[in-house]
Amino acid sequence: MIKVLLADDQSLVRSGFRMLIDSADDMEAVGEVDNGQQAVEVVRSRPVDVVLMDVRMPVMDGTEATRRITALGGATRVLVLTTFDVDEYVYAALRNGASGFLLKDAHPDELLGAIRCVAAGEAVVAPSATRRLLDRFAERLPGVAPEEDTRLDVLTERELEVLQEVARGANNGEISQRLYMAEGTVKTHIGRLLSKLGARDRVHLVLIAHDCGVR
Repeated sequence: MIKVLLADDQSLVRSGFRMLIDSADDMEAVGEVDNGQQAVEVVRSRPVDVVLMDVRMPVMDGTEATRRITALGGATRVLVLTTFDVDEYVYAALRNGASGFLLKDAHPDELLGAIRCVAAGEAVVAPSATRRLLDRFAERLPGVAPEEDTRLDVLTERELEVLQEVARGANNGEISQRLYMAEGTVKTHIGRLLSKLGARDRVHLVLIAHDCGVR
């Protein structure tokens, strides 16, 4: 059973998510909080598999809460929910360890599927917004300039092609079609990318790719 914590300062939103989650046979809502600080405290005190995290909350926003939850080093994953598909808070949450983001108006089945993916250790990013999100905040990325970054030197030409598709928000099926390779081969390449680049998940791969100037 996937244990889900709801973190949102709007009680009606939390109630809607709770009803949806409790309607699924494989997950349950184990708590509701209205700010990030409470979310961190709950994760510290009891088992939580996935936190559905709003980004704009009082006391402590979702970005800082995500950083603190990730720093705990446990198995809890964070899925950011936002009203806007391009939001600097969302980008900051991704950099702070969130396993992905989804729009609040996503279809119920899409949200449940995202929770399952995140609980299984995968990453979820709203595909339609991936490029806009990264392009919007590219100038705010700290770190090494693309021309000075050598992290991608360890990649083969084929791995770099796969990374480029991942950076564009393509899923495994789309990469398979575009690069004319089996989905199993795509998964193998992504596994190698994660290992070679020291990335924690697919979202982290996207961020590393953008840091290195991959378009």
